[in-house]
Amino acid sequence: MSLKLENLTVSVEDRRILKIDGFQLEKGEIHLLFGPNGAGKSTLLRAIMGLPGYVIESGRIIFEGVDITSKKPYERASMGIALSYQNPPPLQTKFNYIVKQMVKKYRSRRDSIADLNLSNLIERKLHDSFSGGESKRAELAMVLLQKPKLALLDEPDSGVDMDSMELIANAINQLIDMGSTILMVTHTGFIALKIKRIDRASVMMNGKIVYTDKFDKIYNIIMREGYKGFSR
Repeated sequence: MSLKLENLTVSVEDRRILKIDGFQLEKGEIHLLFGPNGAGKSTLLRAIMGLPGYVIESGRIIFEGVDITSKKPYERASMGIALSYQNPPPLQTKFNYIVKQMVKKYRSRRDSIADLNLSNLIERKLHDSFSGGESKRAELAMVLLQKPKLALLDEPDSGVDMDSMELIANAINQLIDMGSTILMVTHTGFIALKIKRIDRASVMMNGKIVYTDKFDKIYNIIMREGYKGFSR
């Protein structure tokens, strides 16, 4: 087993956002997380990563058999967890410097920079005046450099053009080839049509996971009825 959430409740600014009774991912599983805006999908990924401000009120996060509920983000990263942000903030550090540090730390190769068509951005400050597609591709490149055991991908397909979508799908396929477990938030599910495989999917509504099944079954319900198909 890669990831297990046990009776997890998460609050942000003293407001309870998530209540996850139980959820787990098998090692190497590719899992899509659907849900309407405000359902708590991004909050879940950030809580798993241990970001500041996402308070675990109760429950546990288990990663590869280890309770990581109280571990810092850098500790979780060192264990093999990586997060790509939906809307990453601009940094004052050059993209190239960050890439060099990651290549050194993770003993990885820079191929993802060229593969994701980012070579022309490498001397710029990371995410500073990047387009939506450029930021999403840069986030995926850094996830690839980490060679993660668990990749948390927050809407990598939102707000990007078709060319970026193809490059992003190729990057996700590289993660699959690495054997990474992937938990990917998506609003539309279109990216799923371009990646090698999806094992399961879940639907989140009002801070709870309300349905888990095969991807095709969930996607067909969403296309036919929208999320109201899960609110009965």
